[in-house]
Amino acid sequence: MPVLKWRSFLEAGPEREYIALISYLPLKRFWMVPKFLAFTLEVQRQLAGSRGLVGYSLLARIFSAKFWTLSVWEEEQALNEFVRKVPHGKVMVALTPHMGKTKFVQWKMRGSEVPPEWGQALGRLKMEQ
Repeated sequence: MPVLKWRSFLEAGPEREYIALISYLPLKRFWMVPKFLAFTLEVQRQLAGSRGLVGYSLLARIFSAKFWTLSVWEEEQALNEFVRKVPHGKVMVALTPHMGKTKFVQWKMRGSEVPPEWGQALGRLKMEQ
């Protein structure tokens, strides 16, 4: 079950096409979990003000130090802007040495499918292996 339930920021038009993204973020060491969670709070504040964000959720397996994010964006440009801006850009640099093999899968979906289901999104990660 997601630690953070789906949070909506824009109403998705049922027939419109959107960009969905799932990320897998494993930490190398458990002791980095508190720092990761602190960074998560910073990024959540950024998400709340991000242009083009339809919604997002977070799934966490805290004791195994594995995290997944799931988000939907109006367009790829809005997603790319979010990734580059602070604090997200700063967090990526700070966490890179502490991350295992990360994975990101992007796909297009209709607004009628928002919010995406975690099971289907996780299946996309496995299909890309």
